[in-house]
Amino acid sequence: QVQLVESGGGLVQAGGSLRLSCAASEPTFRSYAMGWFRQVPGKEREFVAGISWSDSRILYADSVKGRFTISRDNAKNTVYLQMNSLKPEDKDVYYCAARLGELVNRDPSTYNYWGQGNRVNVSA
Repeated sequence: QVQLVESGGGLVQAGGSLRLSCAASEPTFRSYAMGWFRQVPGKEREFVAGISWSDSRILYADSVKGRFTISRDNAKNTVYLQMNSLKPEDKDVYYCAARLGELVNRDPSTYNYWGQGNRVNVSA
């Protein structure tokens, strides 16, 4: 059982930056592709970014491309999401997720473990 603990959310003005972190309890963290998703109540969970265990493949949603950067530090069992140029429409609860294996996937149903969620608020 992999536990994912997120941190780094909060309130920021439009145009500002935040960095989300997700620390995994699993020492074989490097065996998992990692993803970030976001969700508002009543809507489906939306893919934001994903990174393979080897960093060889990274995917972004079109809505965040050029503004958000996903990275991972396998030595620290941690994945990050650097969010720059934030917009009010980025306001959401953000979740990190782990998917066993190398491949990144945009489909949330393919992920095995989820963090508790971290709220990001962006004021206009």
